[in-house]
Amino acid sequence: MFNIGFVGGVFGLGHRTVRKRRVCPVLKESGRGNGLESVEAGAKIDEIVSSFKSMVELRDRSYMMQMYQNCFVGSDAVDALIEKGFVNSREDAVSVCQLMLTEGIFHHVLREHQFEDAKLFYQFTEGHGEKLVRQGSKVSWSDFIKPGTMEIDDSFQRDMPVSSETPEIARDLPQIDLNVSEQLYPLDEFNLRLLDNAHPSAWKDPQIKPKYQMLVIGGGTGGLVAAAGSAGVGARVAMIEKNLLGGDCLNFGCVPSKALISAAKRYHAVTNEQSLSEFGISVEGARIDFGKVMERLRRLRADISVNDSAERFASKLGVDVYFGEAKFIDKNTVEVNGKMLTFAKCTIATGGSPRLPDIKGIKELFDACHRKEPDAPSIVTNESIFNLTELPRRFAVIGNGAVGMELAQSMTRFGSEVTVFGRNGRIMGKEDADIAKILEDKMTSEGTMFQLNVEKYVGLKKTGVKNGSFMEMELEVVLEGGEPKTFVVDTLLVAAGRTPNVSDLDLENAEIKYDRKEGIIVSDELETSTKGIFAVGDCCSAYKFTHVADFMARLVVRNALFFGKDKFSRLIIPWCTYTEPEIAHVGLYEKDIAGKGEVVTVQKNFADNDRAILEGETEGFVRIHTLKGSDKILGASIVGANAGDLISELTLAMNADYGLGSVASVIHPYPTRADAIRASGDLLNKTRLTPTARTLLRQVLKLQN
Repeated sequence: MFNIGFVGGVFGLGHRTVRKRRVCPVLKESGRGNGLESVEAGAKIDEIVSSFKSMVELRDRSYMMQMYQNCFVGSDAVDALIEKGFVNSREDAVSVCQLMLTEGIFHHVLREHQFEDAKLFYQFTEGHGEKLVRQGSKVSWSDFIKPGTMEIDDSFQRDMPVSSETPEIARDLPQIDLNVSEQLYPLDEFNLRLLDNAHPSAWKDPQIKPKYQMLVIGGGTGGLVAAAGSAGVGARVAMIEKNLLGGDCLNFGCVPSKALISAAKRYHAVTNEQSLSEFGISVEGARIDFGKVMERLRRLRADISVNDSAERFASKLGVDVYFGEAKFIDKNTVEVNGKMLTFAKCTIATGGSPRLPDIKGIKELFDACHRKEPDAPSIVTNESIFNLTELPRRFAVIGNGAVGMELAQSMTRFGSEVTVFGRNGRIMGKEDADIAKILEDKMTSEGTMFQLNVEKYVGLKKTGVKNGSFMEMELEVVLEGGEPKTFVVDTLLVAAGRTPNVSDLDLENAEIKYDRKEGIIVSDELETSTKGIFAVGDCCSAYKFTHVADFMARLVVRNALFFGKDKFSRLIIPWCTYTEPEIAHVGLYEKDIAGKGEVVTVQKNFADNDRAILEGETEGFVRIHTLKGSDKILGASIVGANAGDLISELTLAMNADYGLGSVASVIHPYPTRADAIRASGDLLNKTRLTPTARTLLRQVLKLQN
């Protein structure tokens, strides 16, 4: 099977340098002299583009049984530039062509090469969608919305977006969907920059291609990787996104949450007097500016958003980008913005949305909050918590999983009074109970309060009292044993699970089977009930992680475009909860292995690791599961500092089928926390030393005397 896993780095979504338009120093001035001369200062590459297009021969060309449409050959282009007198040398011609390629005027057919004087095929960049231009500048969200200030008045409500244009000036601007912008607050320079990248205000749809080899619905992680990967191997690709490119990860998940967690961790480090005194350090006067914390979050999110931007995918990666709602018409057709797009293969990557629990009054108050009604309370999900600009005094969390714990700990460290509510008596239900208890005890010591035995959520209502910018709410619950209790809160975070986004796609028209709670039904190859249509990410998987959506998309590109039979069940999936201490896991838990044989578990405590001792972070351990008589790693958990980084060594070992004994033979630098993984291998080797083996070894030693 042809393996495209890393061809030309087509699956990478790393940063691309944004280049300014440059002048060309090697072009001859038309009709002047025979030697190498520079054009006058400021001459731009645009001046030769129209002439260049007429110089080269465009036609369909084939290579290794693959047909490439309407392309020219690199060496022929060099010949043409010299023949027409633009340059005198092949070296100068290559420089000119490379500059045009850099400017996005044309590209290598597989986007794998820079320009070369060789028998390589290049295509002129077609219309893949672009920002509209008015009066010489690209239209931006700032043309429609005045950037807000960071000042906070006594109202929790934000100003509604208003046009910064007078009616006379704005007449030539298109209608835009302000609902997109209303997801973000405040509409400062950073959020406007994010919008310009993730959902440009005035985007011109691309020219419809006769038939797309891959159509991607959804522009989150799974969709972006599927689109970039398919385009990177030469497929004709379209991507449709109705909301913000980058999906949850960029806009509402991984990126902003880790910025928040990082700030909370640093503030905690300089205000934790007990820990500081142990090191002989005292810090006075440290304070938190929550507004600045959130401003930094928005700035970094906007900086990163260029990686997922519409312009990058259209102009650099060659993907036709559409903004709008996708609707299936039949098994090979999707409608968007009134246009019919036909496809050979399709990937659905529509993600998921936060789920509201069944609590009396919560839906009405949540809707009022998001309609920006006067005196609406502050009820947030992961999609809106990062809009906060003021720290709530009393912060409640419904949900005791990873998202709830990460944000609860951060808000506690910032100074909020935080209460976490749950039903099953513990946090982090999928992790081992003793691991979850380590985190719970840590959070309790920092001030987080837990109510984990809620029998019933009775209701949520406003009190009518305003606490600063926040409208107070009362959450009434029944605790274990029938004890009723009421909690007053200023902000309520709902982190109680997610619902797949599958209801508005008209999946029935394509005969795609799905469940509204579980999502789209897929095979182990990630193909839906309709041949040629695949699904990835939160819309079809219980593994709701960015990195899983990424690798599901890679798998789909291989299976859909290259007749692959890769299976999702073969993926070895790690994950991490980014609390302090971090909790990371890969593979199976002990309870999952029990039926496979006698489980052998080795555990190395960080209290016995020199680096952890020296850094004063000895809580936690490395725990690894094998079967008796084997060193094959079946699963592992790590709780402690940097667990998310450490788990990758064990994930690599499992992927490469290296046993724990092999890991033990790898030299690790001293002192490092990772040495606890190597030491775990030593522990396993000791358990395999049977009494008979010990006796034999003693006999060998005696023979040496």
